[in-house]
Amino acid sequence: MKIARISALGSPLIEFIGYAAFVPFLLYFNYQMSQGMKLGAFVVFVAALFRLYEPIRKLSRMHLYFQQTLASAQRVFDLLDTSIQVTEDENARDLPAFRQEIEFRNVSFSYPSSEESVLRGVDLKIKAGEIVALVGSSGAGKTTLVNLIPRFYDTDEGEILLDGYDISKGTVSSLRQQIAMVTQETFLFSGTLRENIAYSLPDKSREDVEEAAKAAFIHDFIMELPEQYETLVGERGQLLSGGQRQRIAIARAILKKAPILVLDEATSALDAESESLVQRALYNLMQNCTTLVIAHRLSTVRMANRIVVLDRGRIVEQGDHENLMEASGVYRKLYELQFISDDQASEE
Repeated sequence: MKIARISALGSPLIEFIGYAAFVPFLLYFNYQMSQGMKLGAFVVFVAALFRLYEPIRKLSRMHLYFQQTLASAQRVFDLLDTSIQVTEDENARDLPAFRQEIEFRNVSFSYPSSEESVLRGVDLKIKAGEIVALVGSSGAGKTTLVNLIPRFYDTDEGEILLDGYDISKGTVSSLRQQIAMVTQETFLFSGTLRENIAYSLPDKSREDVEEAAKAAFIHDFIMELPEQYETLVGERGQLLSGGQRQRIAIARAILKKAPILVLDEATSALDAESESLVQRALYNLMQNCTTLVIAHRLSTVRMANRIVVLDRGRIVEQGDHENLMEASGVYRKLYELQFISDDQASEE
């Protein structure tokens, strides 16, 4: 707003001063002409004065440019100076390859900006190869729960164990190498399709990238493009549709071949046709993975081996769809409010 005010005021003000400055010069030249100054000298001087006006006007804008640069630089340095909240233990070791189960043991968590706990005493075991759907109302703690696995945050209380190893005692890199994430908001870089699929694994061959794209049902679309895998996608992938960006993200995860997969509302913002393709791609991705799904669609919920229901930061129910419906608890209320329209649509 400060820049906008200076910019709005500066240009008219400089224009006014510039034109007003000609008045005393014209009076001075009028006096010189009366004293015998030649007309040619007068014309040359006025022409030089007009030529001087534009550089002076540009120079007057330098203050505005400096203000813009300083404001941008300040934001950059604030970001660089931000302290990392998740730190490794001095004796941290690489975690072994995941094989058996993920365990949340009495986990509680609250964000630094809030005194209220988002998760309270969560106990949960997820066996290798299992697909677990997390459901609950907004603010129940679903996204927070899955964000604790790659250590985007550390728990306030309790432990998260991979095959019995406390993840807070291991290195962050060895942990995150074993996790693939597909979120609702897919971030693509301003590069080629191949670079975006293989951005975390740049040494992968073209054949590996194409195999991942085929499994994500995006290969045929890419081959129709003039430059195929070397096509630039634009900043944040603006040249692609939402479904195409999502399948690029799925291709990334397929290429990574991580044993743990986190899906955070991966299909909630897509139309029916795009969702169908993404669901097929997700099915390929979930093969041989331990999967945690934050579900907002009934089709995703029914794909799960187990449904975990969260309410106000606690796990209140677990089981499959039929058993939870018979229990007439929180899940049934969520189903009637959120999933029943999907169920009717699938029956039609």
